[in-house]
Amino acid sequence: MRTLVISDLHLGARLRNSVLTRPEPLRALLGALDGVQRLVLLGDIVELMERRGSEAMEEAEPVLRAIGERLGPDREVIVVPGNHDRPLVGGWLRAHLPVVAPDSAVPLDASAPLAALVSSLRPARVRAHYPGVWLGERVWATHGHYLDRHLLPESAFGIARGRRDRWPCAAATPEQYELRGAGSSITRIEALLTRSLPRPLAALVEDLAELLRAATMPGVPKRLFHRRLAPLHAMALGLQMRRASIPAVLRVALSLAIDADWVLFGHVHRLGPLEGDRALQWQGAGGQPMVANTGSWVYEPLLVHNAAPPHPYWPGGAVVLEPGRAPRAVGLLDDLEAGLLH
Repeated sequence: MRTLVISDLHLGARLRNSVLTRPEPLRALLGALDGVQRLVLLGDIVELMERRGSEAMEEAEPVLRAIGERLGPDREVIVVPGNHDRPLVGGWLRAHLPVVAPDSAVPLDASAPLAALVSSLRPARVRAHYPGVWLGERVWATHGHYLDRHLLPESAFGIARGRRDRWPCAAATPEQYELRGAGSSITRIEALLTRSLPRPLAALVEDLAELLRAATMPGVPKRLFHRRLAPLHAMALGLQMRRASIPAVLRVALSLAIDADWVLFGHVHRLGPLEGDRALQWQGAGGQPMVANTGSWVYEPLLVHNAAPPHPYWPGGAVVLEPGRAPRAVGLLDDLEAGLLH
């Protein structure tokens, strides 16, 4: 079946940087659902770290409702929570963690936020999995926040820990990742500040968090952190993606004994592989597994200011799965100018 995989919508974010709250991006996504039998929401669907769940869900509901109505009762949505919407499965995890598998099915009433999300997606058929889901015999998808455990600092924009970090020595379980902290401590601090500070200061924190992604690049002068230099920031993060994030997610797959040809993930907001990306940098040793990232649906000025698509950090990323073809990364909003996105 034809499957569309998207992630990092961050609906309900306090700073309203989710592009799907604007009419043109939402219209583009709904149009992309034509001919799709299955939609996968691969984590960070609703922003539940920055504000109370009821507020975030209230803002997310119109978008989710439009998606569910477009799909109708004969097509499916698979929900795979990430770190920013972990409350969707938090209570269920605490009760079932010892037996959670890499693709565990989650009851749709596992939490009040999950039940509300599922209700908003009706009449589409909905199922939920955590921390990942098999989308085919050889394709495994996960939000990707477990990769933070293999980075220093522990965040999606860190650098590889290197050989001194021997955890996990061989095999690991979702329980071990969760007990070590499934999300980034830096991300949690950012969410706390964004939630509690006045809006102008919260916006500054958001910008600083974007700068931190580039700041973890060794030898990058701090005076270069300006929106006019967004192409440099994107290039620096692209280097981090290849040298840290992709090896880290491959290490997660190896630790969880994921025997797949493809591993799909989100979390780092970098769509790929795209034309011009070196294929060898998007695969494991010996060529397996291949890796693809779904990008994001948020507008990040410090990465795309004065840029034009196609661009790896342009909002609207997705991965398309079709029978008989390899997964491919696409930009669903590449036809929209920046003024329609933020």
